[in-house]
Amino acid sequence: MARVARLAQRIPIVLMAIFIILPMVAVLLYSFATRWTSNILPDGYTFEHWIDGFTDARFAAVLVRTLLLAIACAVLDLILVTPAVYWQKVRNPRIRPFLELAAAIPFAIPFVVIAFGLLALSGRFAPQLQGTLWLLLPAHAAVAFSFVYWAVDSSMTSAGVARLSEAARTCGAGPMTILWRVVLPNIGPGIASGALLAFGASFNEIALVQMLVGNRFETVPLYMLNLLKGSNADFNLLAVMTSVTFLVTLVLSIAVVYVNGGATTQLANTNPGRRETQ
Repeated sequence: MARVARLAQRIPIVLMAIFIILPMVAVLLYSFATRWTSNILPDGYTFEHWIDGFTDARFAAVLVRTLLLAIACAVLDLILVTPAVYWQKVRNPRIRPFLELAAAIPFAIPFVVIAFGLLALSGRFAPQLQGTLWLLLPAHAAVAFSFVYWAVDSSMTSAGVARLSEAARTCGAGPMTILWRVVLPNIGPGIASGALLAFGASFNEIALVQMLVGNRFETVPLYMLNLLKGSNADFNLLAVMTSVTFLVTLVLSIAVVYVNGGATTQLANTNPGRRETQ
């Protein structure tokens, strides 16, 4: 009976894994398929689609452009969020409700509405920014702000930055020295998690790209949409790009789990007394 009970508990997990993995496997197989007609598996396999994809100038430019945009988005969010959260923790707790409100906005307002708001605002005060990267990058940073904020905020709470800052000030350290030499080394996992999540949010975002810049700054999701809408769509190339997106998302997910797991282990190892009292 115990074995049957354990088996029954595992069945939903197995079914969920199949539900998630099977479409990915199908897309990956299609990216290598010569033809896929009436059989359950492709009729043949080839690397030609992958070679054609990565040797195609447009494909490579779209991939590099999207990667650079995602990296810039993650860096910009870290530059904006980390000092703000530190200031809120150490000097001015009253700004916390405003930071939390800003972090909740991307979940409460559809990206289409955010895009219309940015177009209206930029059209009134800075029309030269419309259709350019300089409007798209802040938009991506705004919608990825939530992920960075919660990751950095949780990491600073766990590290006890208020106590660390007080100790550093007692030793004569200035604000920038405290932030750079004391706070940042202790919140590394939170910064890494927030950066990875912001990177993933920017890499896979399409609504803002389509409405703010369109084909003038074609990213991976928009490139895939254009391939899908084309009259002579190359579905094998689309499968290659989808597989690349799957791979990037998988690597980011594994990295976030690894970083958070390392942070948990480090926190447990640095608080043996708390573990014993519990």
